[in-house]
Amino acid sequence: MRNSVFETILGLVVIVAAGAFLAFAMSTTESSGQSGTYSVTARFNSVVGVDSGTDVRMAGVKVGRVTNVSIDPERAEAVLTLSVRDDVELRDDADAKVTSDGLLGGAFISIEPGGGFETIPQDGSGEIIYTRGSVDILTLFASFAGGQGSGSDSSE
Repeated sequence: MRNSVFETILGLVVIVAAGAFLAFAMSTTESSGQSGTYSVTARFNSVVGVDSGTDVRMAGVKVGRVTNVSIDPERAEAVLTLSVRDDVELRDDADAKVTSDGLLGGAFISIEPGGGFETIPQDGSGEIIYTRGSVDILTLFASFAGGQGSGSDSSE
């Protein structure tokens, strides 16, 4: 009888501890809900390395995340839905670009807020118009190497 009471109490302690860890994890990763955010869309020519859950940052600070990645087949563009904190006001000339954390780091969306007079609506209908997609490093190296051999030669 004594062992079953001890095991029951120990089981309850484990369940309470697991619940506390779950609550902490959900509050830390902002997975507990979408309250306090609004959605905006942005169209990119390339979103290599970006998936749902990718960070959205402004001045290096996380202000949201990517909630959906889709394609517009008519315009051949990737369409991202971004969830941004309510306290972050984006202007109509805001600029979004796909950036990486470094040579081997993951990608994230970097937003420069802009200085326009109008703000992007926070009702879910807003769109960031000025975007820059990700740069493929191999294509960049190939264009650099190809440009080296075709430079002007003044010895002719």
